Amino acid sequence: MRVSRSSRTFRRVRTAAVAVLVVLGLVVVGFLAWASTPMMGDRSAALDAWRDPAVRIHDTGDAVVMEPTAEPSGQGLVFVPGALVDPYAYLYKLSGVVADTGLTVVITKPTLNLAFFDQRPVSTFTEQAPGVTEWYVGGHSLGGVRACQLARDPHISGLILFGSYCADDLSSTDLRVLSIGGSRDGLSTPAKIAGARHLLPASARLVQIEGMNHGQFGDYGPQSGDGVATIDDRTARSELTDALTEFLTDGSAAGG
Repeated sequence: MRVSRSSRTFRRVRTAAVAVLVVLGLVVVGFLAWASTPMMGDRSAALDAWRDPAVRIHDTGDAVVMEPTAEPSGQGLVFVPGALVDPYAYLYKLSGVVADTGLTVVITKPTLNLAFFDQRPVSTFTEQAPGVTEWYVGGHSLGGVRACQLARDPHISGLILFGSYCADDLSSTDLRVLSIGGSRDGLSTPAKIAGARHLLPASARLVQIEGMNHGQFGDYGPQSGDGVATIDDRTARSELTDALTEFLTDGSAAGG
């Protein structure tokens, strides 16, 4: 029985369509597997934060909340992790400023561990600490880029960037801004941060920590493309705590 030309064409098209769907399915499965395996690093640093008697930590499902056990300051920070970085990787580096200043920190758990897939409003996270009266948003790396978008919320007073820079133009806002970079950061390099300085308000404060690399803003291990740090993690934490404490306790952010 002779098969018509139209039937042969249909079969070819059908076979090609099935092949395309199979490839797309494999791509989606591969992407979901990749996005579901964040960089966790050494959990011992996170455990140090859990053991700190000056800090209380609890997981709400949407976020990890860090609160001072002493009197809170009334200030809060919604912090967005870098791409594919476990939220718990920031507990140790942020616990110092919680203990020293009374800051409350809400570390978000982004959709698929990627900040740009998380379109929830900032209120999703500020509602988890109702006692806070002054809110900042911040983030590390690509999480900082997302924080720049969240900073447009009228209830946000300021922006804190860890090894990051904005894509949005916030130069005409009255936000208080602190941008912390590392001199050994191979990803958000000092040159890249300086190149995006014009997108921040003139009063923004820029701090560079000598010897610090990109991965030291958290505790998740080495990252491809990063520079080699010349300070240890304890020193990096101390420098971060000092910069954050000075900024949060100073009502007039000096220009950087």
